[in-house]
Amino acid sequence: MASEIKVEIIHKETIKPSSPTPHHLAKSKLSIFDQITPEIYVPLLLFYPSNKSDDEFDHHSLFSERSYLLKTSLSEALTHFYAFAGEFEYNVSISCNDHGAGFIESQVSCPISKVLDKPDFGILKQLIPTAIESKQAEAGHLLLVQVNLFECGGLTIGVSISHKVADASTLCTFIKSWAAIALGLASTTDHVLLPTEFGVASTLFPPQDFFNSRQPTVEFAIENCVTKRIVFDASKIAALKSKATSDTVPNPTRVEAVSALIWKCAMQASRSNLGYIKPSVWCQVVNMRTRSGLSLTENILGNFVWYFAATTVESELDFKSLVAKFRKGIEEYKEKYPNGITGEDAFQFIKESGNLLAKDHVETYSCSSWCRFPFYEANFGWGKPSWVSIRSTEFKNTIMLMDMSDGVGIEACLTFKEEDMVLIESNEDLLAYASLV
Repeated sequence: MASEIKVEIIHKETIKPSSPTPHHLAKSKLSIFDQITPEIYVPLLLFYPSNKSDDEFDHHSLFSERSYLLKTSLSEALTHFYAFAGEFEYNVSISCNDHGAGFIESQVSCPISKVLDKPDFGILKQLIPTAIESKQAEAGHLLLVQVNLFECGGLTIGVSISHKVADASTLCTFIKSWAAIALGLASTTDHVLLPTEFGVASTLFPPQDFFNSRQPTVEFAIENCVTKRIVFDASKIAALKSKATSDTVPNPTRVEAVSALIWKCAMQASRSNLGYIKPSVWCQVVNMRTRSGLSLTENILGNFVWYFAATTVESELDFKSLVAKFRKGIEEYKEKYPNGITGEDAFQFIKESGNLLAKDHVETYSCSSWCRFPFYEANFGWGKPSWVSIRSTEFKNTIMLMDMSDGVGIEACLTFKEEDMVLIESNEDLLAYASLV
């Protein structure tokens, strides 16, 4: 399918903030959470099928009109998210110099339904502005947007943003604000969601000199890895949560239930292929804005995530016990940091987790959940997206979770070694609750 579909770039430009960034905001210090975040680009795809009313208009004219609205509203949004229009400096700060954001327009040689009916990762990769593993020097900007026009008049907005300035929560805040500005321009309303100043995180969680000349690097696995997309619809989620319920965890969340099932299947595959039991660690990325114990962090911008590690060495893999291990990680955090975390806590955690995850004899899985972030509410003036994709990060043993459009089901992107994936995708326990798509 990928070879049949062509994505042709037709225009590139730089979008500057509509107003210059004030001098006192010219530098935005990184927090320790920004410092320890690897320099990669976070991808996001928003799909907007054409409406019946769109058929009355010339698709190219309508695309030009919508692209102009996106550029105008993006320029306005960058005055508030000024750090996104800056440049990353030496793992210390962002120079908020109004360098701008990259903006690309492209044409896709098929109707949008062809991609939506059977998403192909090769095509999805072409709909985002830059590769996940890009550095700022290669990408040219901290934020890049690619607007893709399909033959039917549908369009996709692809966003790539440097992880140094945004995690999923910050990206969601930006998308929400950008869409509100665009919708305001289109409907003459003034309701716009504006962020607080950048730099709050670096005040609460100061950067550490240790990281000034060092930053984490992401080594892409050299093994033959494949990525598959599976979905857990609402009814299956309810059944899975019921199965996960125990005296220890009487109210499992859908993320806990889905994560535990995937972890169980992954460990079974690994042990089958290795021929022996290997200790396993599941590293869950968690948004800390409502868990920090600090009132100022709820709307904090930049990166503010924590990693809860669940470990198992047991030969018998019990689903409910794995759910309990996830919950135990959260409870241990609350006990360890009853008054919230500090920058020094974060620094100590990095040292401890680095020792844990760097061990060759441990099989490490990393899961990031974007569930409950309202990306499906992103209405720029032509309705809400029918599908939101965060694509795969292409790292071995990586799991990405995302809401389905109903807000209840979960879509998971799994990246594993090919020999492990063969066993995972045929696992009867998994197929009882999920569908391969």
